[in-house]
Amino acid sequence: MSLRKPSKVPSSMAEAADINIVRIAPETSFKNKAYDALKEAILKMDIYSTPEPVMLDERALSERLGVSRTPIREAIAMLEQDGFVKTVPRRGIMVVRRTKSEIVDMIRAWAALESMAARLITTTARKKDISALRDFFKDFSKDRLPQDHIEEYSRANIAFHQALISLSESPVLVDMTNDILLHVRGYRQLTIGRTERIAASLPEHMGIIEALEARDTELAEKRARDHTLALAAYVETHGQELTR
Repeated sequence: MSLRKPSKVPSSMAEAADINIVRIAPETSFKNKAYDALKEAILKMDIYSTPEPVMLDERALSERLGVSRTPIREAIAMLEQDGFVKTVPRRGIMVVRRTKSEIVDMIRAWAALESMAARLITTTARKKDISALRDFFKDFSKDRLPQDHIEEYSRANIAFHQALISLSESPVLVDMTNDILLHVRGYRQLTIGRTERIAASLPEHMGIIEALEARDTELAEKRARDHTLALAAYVETHGQELTR
């Protein structure tokens, strides 16, 4: 009886068999997914609308996300390292709220980042994308004042500033502003309902858009910066009463 020689293994398969692949750990994957989900949820929270601390429950988070508590704990540790939450002994996990001075500093940093975004937009963005910024305020006019529709205008206001950063097409600017968005947004929402701020808000936004459309780099940068620095000055003056 003749013996058949084993057939030669194709070189591509042999090479594949020799690849040093590290097995994916499910918990690591779940940890990252839990981190992304929790961070996104925290960024959407309105943590400055109430004086009460915003607490997170580990067990409830585990049930909501459909994963074990181990990746939740790991995700919480990552969020704590990023400064979004902190673990309080015998109380639980609390979403971090900044002091007035910290918020003012953050808004000033946002002003610098947003002014750079405006500069980039004037040199790289398409005309139709710049003009689309007007759509955020299309529902407001002399006959439909922002102060009569504060919640709606507040959402439009935040979306406009997020779009401004995004339109810069700078991943670095987007990442940097995401880290302070939670706190800046919270204070923008608080101040937008104040008569003296809301009266200036819409004209300032339209002024920024007009400068962007005109490709006037210096003016667009200045208007974007001055608009947000005005918020910083307002918070510095009225910060304590805003959070009562």
